[in-house]
Amino acid sequence: MTQTVTTDVSQSIRAARAPQTALHWQGDPQQIASDAAGIRDRLAELRSPLFLLEHAGGIGAASQGEFAADPALPRIAAWAPALLPSDLGDPAFRETYGLKYAYMAGAMANAIASEAMVIELGRAGMLGSFGSAGVVPSRLEGHVQRVQAALPHGPYAFNLIHSPNEPAMERRAVEIFLQYGVRTVEASAFLKLTPSIVYYRVAGLSQAPDGDVRIKNRVIAKVSRREVAAPFMEPAPAAILNQLLAEGKITAEQAALAARVPVADDVTVEADSGGHTDNRPLVGLIPSMLILRDEIQQKYRYPVPVRVGAAGGISTPAAVLGALMMGAAYVVTGSVNQACIEAGASAHTRNLLAQAKMTDVTMAPAADMFEMGVRVQVLKNGTFFPMRASKLYELYSRYDSIESIPAEEREKLEKQVFKHTIDEVWAECERFFAERDPEQLVRASSKPKQKMALIFRWYLGLSSRWSNIGEVGREMDYQIWCGPAIGPFNEWTRGTYLAEPANRRVVDVALHLLTGAAYQSRAHTLELQGMSFPIEVLQYRPEKPMVK
Repeated sequence: MTQTVTTDVSQSIRAARAPQTALHWQGDPQQIASDAAGIRDRLAELRSPLFLLEHAGGIGAASQGEFAADPALPRIAAWAPALLPSDLGDPAFRETYGLKYAYMAGAMANAIASEAMVIELGRAGMLGSFGSAGVVPSRLEGHVQRVQAALPHGPYAFNLIHSPNEPAMERRAVEIFLQYGVRTVEASAFLKLTPSIVYYRVAGLSQAPDGDVRIKNRVIAKVSRREVAAPFMEPAPAAILNQLLAEGKITAEQAALAARVPVADDVTVEADSGGHTDNRPLVGLIPSMLILRDEIQQKYRYPVPVRVGAAGGISTPAAVLGALMMGAAYVVTGSVNQACIEAGASAHTRNLLAQAKMTDVTMAPAADMFEMGVRVQVLKNGTFFPMRASKLYELYSRYDSIESIPAEEREKLEKQVFKHTIDEVWAECERFFAERDPEQLVRASSKPKQKMALIFRWYLGLSSRWSNIGEVGREMDYQIWCGPAIGPFNEWTRGTYLAEPANRRVVDVALHLLTGAAYQSRAHTLELQGMSFPIEVLQYRPEKPMVK
């Protein structure tokens, strides 16, 4: 049955079919709105149910009142229950980490996901993961202490990144996390399980008086492949447990308890994201991982199944809602956070991000896994970094040492890319790795190709630092990790106060994303009951700040 009216926006709202059972509404008729602004206001009153009523020959909206059986009262064409941003996602995720919202800001290396970002999110009841990848141990200890001082009871997380070329960094990070009682790590870029991540997990296991396994150290694994996700969803391998037992790092009881729990409590499905990514589509990745999770749960029968979250492309309310509707227990943002003022990124970088479109990203060699040919997704507009980094990997693949590179090519490197002589770059490498990972220098002393890799990694590593600190004169070398999600975010915020980089605050952005998702969820609930809305009602826009 089609309903039409002759006034206001209610002309554009129609019921495609009549409800199977007639319901009626009892309330104050003065509260009914039929214009676009009024209906938007009622829809935005998330704490109250929303009633769409047959009213004055059309459809009106009310957010107060109650159901009634009296046929003389206005008939309810559709309704949606109250839905707060804090209702979204899996309640168990919120409870496990002490959160108000099922929302996480993922780690961005070199402290781009900064102390300030983690602290602000934690105070708002959201989980922030400090970007500890690339941070030397002496600095990491200070970051841990300052975050813990600001959030003594949490919530917060620290990133543990897989470092196949620098295993000492991975081991030392775990030692620091255990020493200072960091209870949640976000494990990222892992190609396989390592003794370090298993040690962190199992060292926090104990048995409760009732026989249940107590889990003190929580792991949120960020993955993009089933073959990587599966080991995190399964109990720790016996071979690694036996190794840790032999080294005296865990007890026999902990090794036995490890067989009863998965390595990770949560697995974040990382789709087409900034930084390390396989560029997978989220719409295909989430269902695949949920099927895998269910297969593993059926086998092991954990008391608490592994939860699956969504990352990569989460930058608008529609993306948040879409991920949750596909079954994600929580959502994880990344690129949009680097554009916020709390990020450890320069104003120049944030301005570039605020202008970016969805297509303004590309892949470039990764500093931490350069020799393996691993690539990361970066911003390509406003910088020559992607082109120059790709040239370095081309030279690395073609030649066996710095000396074997033709003199003309070496001269171009020194003048156009390094802006230092190769000898000066190597001297800096020696100073850097002497503190960070001396084993790298030992290997380079006998392997010329490894020395070349370290020299090239000097540029790749510093390029992200230059972006973070706003190194003057190096703007065209800035390495800015970024996924295509930044484009839709800029489009969504265009014409609003959030279009200005200086107004982007990480908690404010998060609250708008979640509020918009709740708003649009209610609108879709009404649409599923046969209602059709004009665009100006369906759209959620960030009109004003939600935090001071």
